This record gives sequence, structure tokens and C-alpha cells, in this order.
Amino acid sequence: MVALPAIPRDRPAEACISCVVPAYNESAHLSAFLTDLRRTLAAISSSFEIIVVNDGSTDATEEAMLPHLSQAGIRYLGLARNFGKEAALTAGIEHARGDAVILMDADYQHPLTLLPEMVRLWRDGYDMVYGVIADRSDERLMKRWGTGLFYSLMEAGSAIRIPRNAGDFRLFDRKVAEALRQLPERNRFMKGLYAWVGFKTVALPFVPAARATGTTSFGLRSLGRLALAGVTAFTTLPLRIWSAIGVAISLISILYGCYIALSSMLFGNDVPGWSTLSAGLMFFSGVQLVSIGILGEYMGRVYDEVKRRPLYLLAHDIDNGMAQAGADDDANINANVTDYEPG
Repeated sequence: MVALPAIPRDRPAEACISCVVPAYNESAHLSAFLTDLRRTLAAISSSFEIIVVNDGSTDATEEAMLPHLSQAGIRYLGLARNFGKEAALTAGIEHARGDAVILMDADYQHPLTLLPEMVRLWRDGYDMVYGVIADRSDERLMKRWGTGLFYSLMEAGSAIRIPRNAGDFRLFDRKVAEALRQLPERNRFMKGLYAWVGFKTVALPFVPAARATGTTSFGLRSLGRLALAGVTAFTTLPLRIWSAIGVAISLISILYGCYIALSSMLFGNDVPGWSTLSAGLMFFSGVQLVSIGILGEYMGRVYDEVKRRPLYLLAHDIDNGMAQAGADDDANINANVTDYEPG
């Protein structure tokens, strides 16, 4: 047997790092976060860029960006409206130019201290390093229960293994970013797409820190919509469940029909039973409406896909290029500004 040569996993000696930061109403802490992030990246790599994606913020997030727009290594993407976090992440990934791409939130819940370890694991040969929440004890019971139910559904009905408690906090190689760019769907569930592309991955446990200021805008309703998008994008289990329920109800109806027929032949046809009949009709009508609703969710997503609308629209694109080690940020930088670019 001929031995296969080892697969080279060498990383560039002077790797460029791109960090994508989606921002929605983060004005209170965004400036301080960018300063700390910039300092952390400068210690890791001699060349980096920070891509801030303003997802249609309604507060002073854009004003908070002003002191940073003349700094080398800062790229500002302003979406035309709020398209959602999945679209904002996609915009950042599509504009990232680094050898490795980091995704993290701007609220300090993703620890900056883990970035050197992520880069080290990437240099060791892992194509994707993803953060896994090690402790959810401080979350509300309803959220923990819903998260557990979601992952149980995905594990039961999808061939794609989505790691439990893994979020958007991750680093991945350039080839992973290129793979994600090839996925055209409009209804995006990024956690599923990260798992779908595969590659060599490793988990990095962490405990989220408290938000720097304010409260999250990603409530239970948003989480529910995201979970529904994930279920309909990566599994047909709900359709199979209701198919099984339909078969079970049909079998029960046949048995009940046989019982009525035998009862009529043996004991005569009694008039009583209207209450049972009415309750049965209402129950089965409800089952039909629920099943039609589930089918409609899948059909609605097909409808969204065939329209082929852009996933996002850019109102602003201010690009200061990569930051280089030793460069003077106070130097006059000619930023490349682009308006109104479809994604």
C-alpha cells in the first residue's frame, strides 16, 4: 500500500487577520471595544483589519464610529436598514480579506483574551476554532429549555451535526470563508452553515462575560425566529412528524369505524354520540390547520429563495485598508468610500 503524503497545513508566517464585528445599537461601548480589540489584534498579528457592520442601528452607533473611521485597519460597512445579524455576519465575511477571519460581538461578552489561543489553534492546523458556552446557569430557564429542545430536534432530524452551545464567536481559515461565500440561500442560519461546510474544527470552551452596557436586543422572539429558520433550513423532521401523526390518526379512524360498524350490527344504531363527533371534528380540524401551517413555513421559505433578492444592501463602505505593524494611525489616510452596494 502506498502511503499518502501528509497534507500541508502551513499558515502564512505573516498572516493577515480580519475581525468581523456586527453592531446593532452598540453606541455606549463600541468605541472602547474597538480600542481594546485593536490593541489585542496588534499583539497577535502584524497585519489586521476590523470590519464593523452597522446593522441599521437606531441609536448613535454611527456617531460612535466617527473617531475610528480615519484609522488604518478599520472598515465600516453601513447596511441600508436592519437586515438581521445573519445578514450582517455574511456581509462581513464577504468583505473580509484576511488569511483568517474572526467573528465576535461588540458587547464584550466574547472574551478578547481568547483571541491569541484561537490564532494559535489555527496555526496548529485547525481550519475553524469555535467558542462553546461552558455554563448557561445564569440564563433564564425558558431560554435554556428552548435551546435544549432546538438542539434535540436538530440532532434527531438533520444529518448535519451542529455543536451544542456553539455560537458565532469563532475563527476560521480563508478557505472556510470562501466556502461560506458559495452558499446562496437567503434564509440563513449561520450556525448550521458553519457546520455544513465541514473542515477540521475544534471547540474552545468559554464563559460569556456580562454585557458592557444595556441589555441584549436579541430576545426570546428573535431566538424563536432564528430557531425556526434553523429547523426549516436543515431538517424536514416537522414534516415527517406530522406525516406520522396523519398515519396514526388514519389508523385510529379505521379501527374506530370498524368498532362502530360492529356495534351497529350487534346492538343497533344508537343516536347518542353527537358530542363525541363534534369534539372529534374540531380536533382534527386543528390538526389539519397545524399541519398546513408547518407546510406553509417551508413553502414560504421556498418563496423567499426564488425571489433572489439581495441578502443585504450597503449604504456606506469606508475602507482604510489593512493595519500594519508600526504604522502611524495619526497619518492622513485616504479612505476608499463606496455607497449603495448590493450584497
